Amino acid sequence: MNFDPLYQPYPSYRVPVYAKQGMVATSQPLAAQAGLDVLKKGGNAIDAAIATAAALTVLEPTSNGIGGDAFALVWTEGKLHGLNASGPAPQGISIEALQAAGYTEMPKLGVVPVTVPGAPAGWAELSRRFGRLTLAEALEPAIRYAEKGYPLAPGLARHWARAAEIYARQGDAEAGRAWFETFAPGGRVPAAGEMWRSPDHAATLRQIGESEARDFYEGELAERIHSFMAEHGGYLTREDLKAFQPEWVDPISVSYRGYDVWEIPPNGQGLIALAALNLLKGYDFDEKESVLAYHQQLEAMKLAFADGEKYITEERKMGVTVEELLSEAYAEERRKLIGDTARAPEAGDPRASGTVYLATADGEGNMVSFIQSNYMGFGSGLVVPGTGIALQNRGHNFSLDPNHANALEPGKRTYHTIIPGFLTRGSEAVGPFGVMGGFMQPQGHVQLVMNTIDYHLNPQAALDSPRWQWTKGKTILVEPGFPQHIAQALARKGHDIQVAVDPSQFGRGQIIWRNPDNGVLCGGTETRADGSIAAW
Repeated sequence: MNFDPLYQPYPSYRVPVYAKQGMVATSQPLAAQAGLDVLKKGGNAIDAAIATAAALTVLEPTSNGIGGDAFALVWTEGKLHGLNASGPAPQGISIEALQAAGYTEMPKLGVVPVTVPGAPAGWAELSRRFGRLTLAEALEPAIRYAEKGYPLAPGLARHWARAAEIYARQGDAEAGRAWFETFAPGGRVPAAGEMWRSPDHAATLRQIGESEARDFYEGELAERIHSFMAEHGGYLTREDLKAFQPEWVDPISVSYRGYDVWEIPPNGQGLIALAALNLLKGYDFDEKESVLAYHQQLEAMKLAFADGEKYITEERKMGVTVEELLSEAYAEERRKLIGDTARAPEAGDPRASGTVYLATADGEGNMVSFIQSNYMGFGSGLVVPGTGIALQNRGHNFSLDPNHANALEPGKRTYHTIIPGFLTRGSEAVGPFGVMGGFMQPQGHVQLVMNTIDYHLNPQAALDSPRWQWTKGKTILVEPGFPQHIAQALARKGHDIQVAVDPSQFGRGQIIWRNPDNGVLCGGTETRADGSIAAW
């Protein structure tokens, strides 16, 4: 990697962090430290990733929880492995059943959009296959924080209060009562600097650790989830939980200027990031602050999203293949659609938001790119009483149109927004990267990759660079720090440019790069979050 660690053209004035023995980068400082503690205890990068992920369910519950999903890319012994720990729709749910109940679209909150939680099984599977410590040992820091409590960080407190307002207005008052008992005890949410603890959460994590997650899927915890859902008219059952197994998958990639960019295959949306990069590698980008460069990025992103929204679902249910969507011939045809002015995105035919992200690395060369989410903030607005388990609302992404690729079906996994990324060059790992934040994620991946490879920014500067986000049609959100003259020129090209004041809309990312010559790690962490890097 050719970058200047002291070059920081953005207002954060942060510089990247260097270390040799281990590094953990995530959005919450205490969670990063939890992963580092496990490394120092003798664990490897995989153990550290599990520890950090579990700690984040306690330390940043506004974005993820025990009742969510997870994906991981694991580099070990010279090979990249992919883990899909996203759960399917319950067997008892269907389009017909929901339409009979009066639904015309998948609701955001309540029992209906709850799918099988995959995160606990994902932790157990990572531990079993690649971990050095037991799952119980890896979960110890998370259990300790849940039992003894911790003070809320400022950003966390803001999202916590916002979630409470949403659930009070839109949530299921009866089924959601346990959420308020857990996360707003005494009728109020905790403020920044206040202590919060969850002994129920600690007990659940302990059961997961001691049983290697079996209790969550076929024991007492499974029974509690089943009973709660049955009581409130939900579809998730003990049989759905017992049948779940995370899946090891072959990561997918595109070559971009001598590097290979890796993502998890569908049902994740990493394919969108790869499709956009496949278009963009047909252009030369010598100057970052260029109107033409931004225009081409925006148009490529829109075309990739149009295809993703039309085709991405569980891979075995897709009408086209990943290979067709990422083929050079299809990229060439799509690239011809990028002209001098903005256009509304349309899908082609190749045959003719709440998430946490973390990156870990150890001194032996193991590296993990890990992402975990309840989807929208805390998720469905439901907590299983007495467990601290906040259930995700991932099923909201399903379509009730039976002709749509992502149509709801029993036992089917939906289009998934959370995506871990990884970069390699030749046979060497460069490292993990990711940007959390709903449909911002593939857009963040593209911007990080280009900032790194095309513009030679160090990891911290690559993250701090002002971001853009396509939302719909020709609408583009940009951060306040985005160059005004570029925004004005893009508007003249037909883009509907809107300046957004909330930085959380643009995702929160982490990067760890590894020097293959000496094993030195170099990391950057998101200035838009409470995060930090823990290293030694």
